[in-house]
Amino acid sequence: MGQVLGEVLPLAIGVAIAPIPIVAVILMLLAANALGASTGFLTGCAVGIAGATTVTLLAAGALARSGSQPAAAAWAQLTLGVLLLLLAVHRWRSRPRRGQEPPMPRWMAAIDRIGAVRAAGIGVVLVALNPKNLLLCIAAGAAIASGNLSAVQRLAVVTVFTVVAASTVAVPVAAFALGRTRVTGQLQALRGWLTAHSDAVLATLLLIIGAVLVGEGLSALR
Repeated sequence: MGQVLGEVLPLAIGVAIAPIPIVAVILMLLAANALGASTGFLTGCAVGIAGATTVTLLAAGALARSGSQPAAAAWAQLTLGVLLLLLAVHRWRSRPRRGQEPPMPRWMAAIDRIGAVRAAGIGVVLVALNPKNLLLCIAAGAAIASGNLSAVQRLAVVTVFTVVAASTVAVPVAAFALGRTRVTGQLQALRGWLTAHSDAVLATLLLIIGAVLVGEGLSALR
């Protein structure tokens, strides 16, 4: 179980530093319906992460029962690694240049009027349907399936992965709930920094994770 956790935690960190969910929850915390919207958004993020990982885990388990899992898992790791490397290159090339204001999605302009249910739906979409996050969740599900774990251990690893991956959304929500007036200024500053620099940070992490997955996939195919 420890080895599997070691494989999935870097993937969870990759999901956790995705800039758009972090900026989205910060915007929600600065809006009128702050706590309701942000709590719904956090719930949606957690459901999306756990759902995408569990679906992959179940699918990999079905491959294992058919006897085709080892080669399939290796090719899956290799493919995911290459895709993450391509995403890293894309993120790096599309990062805002010095002095350039990065574009914001249109839905963020309507964040003031968002409710808890709609925020939860956005959370699911931003995590489960975001290509980078989805690839990382798929890689985590495949890693969990490849370990010789019991059902309880698999559930525990999925839970740890989900908690770590959603932590960058959960921490601002918890901090806001405990001390609204103290964290508002910090949230505004963090939003500005993430908007300006997150693409470069994310590209670096995707490059590292992609290279590791490619190396593991090539090793397994030897």
